Amino acid sequence: MDKRTLTGLGTALITPFQADGSVDYKSLEQLLDKQLEGYVDYIVVLGTTGEAATLSAEEKKEVRHFIVRKVNRRLPLVLGVGGNNTAAVCSELQTLREELTEDYAAILSVCPYYNKPSQEGLYQHFCAVAEASPIPVILYNVPGRTGVNLLPETVMRIYNARPDKIIGIKEASGNVEQIKDLICKKSKVESQKQFLVISGDDGIACELMEAGADGLISVASNAFAHDFYQIVHQKDSRMQARYEEMIRLLFAEGNPSGIKTVLAAQGVIQNILRLPLVSNSKGIQEKIRNELAELGR
Repeated sequence: MDKRTLTGLGTALITPFQADGSVDYKSLEQLLDKQLEGYVDYIVVLGTTGEAATLSAEEKKEVRHFIVRKVNRRLPLVLGVGGNNTAAVCSELQTLREELTEDYAAILSVCPYYNKPSQEGLYQHFCAVAEASPIPVILYNVPGRTGVNLLPETVMRIYNARPDKIIGIKEASGNVEQIKDLICKKSKVESQKQFLVISGDDGIACELMEAGADGLISVASNAFAHDFYQIVHQKDSRMQARYEEMIRLLFAEGNPSGIKTVLAAQGVIQNILRLPLVSNSKGIQEKIRNELAELGR
């Protein structure tokens, strides 16, 4: 796979639900239609934003197959496959081998959560994941959710151990200096220059792109794909600043609560999440609607 396939703007796709809690495939189709209009470079399927943790194995299979059929190779797909049991993650990758090889450009694999492994534990976990995966692997560092921070030195150690499989990282630590340090480390070594450093935070995407990041995996692009394409591809800091308040509101009460409030206000989905997640409070919903009006969206 050409790693440039996964540069630019990727959307961390939500999973819409109906009032009875089942997957809303009509709304999912409408959402995918918007993503396929030409402003998104790839789609991340069944990640954190997709509420994958609350879907059954059968539901996840149905969602995957629906998205693959709908997208029909018009955009690359990345599948979220991760967990805090290394053996279980590797087993899932083996079970999905044929499907992954046929339909996906890469997997996105989050740091093991709750267990709080050491840097050595993270290294060994991701080496095992790389060994088990039939397709390239993007690491996913999100300490606010996992309780552990994948440090730049460990990232490069993992990459150097399996450069044939580890192609990049979604960095959502929010630590700009740490991410810039990682960009600097990989840019100094010729063999590491193709390693992708992808922003996992909408709010600092432009700053990281200016520093040499390779793109953004975005929550906001579920609803604002055109404008975030401009932020990423044109490094448009003025557009980024325009969305500063909206981005703050999107994450004020957790993700994907905020983006689902936006999409519901736009008439794309019903504002339904699965427990333990709930919809935004009335106050945040009102602020989001007001900000949408300000943005003209």
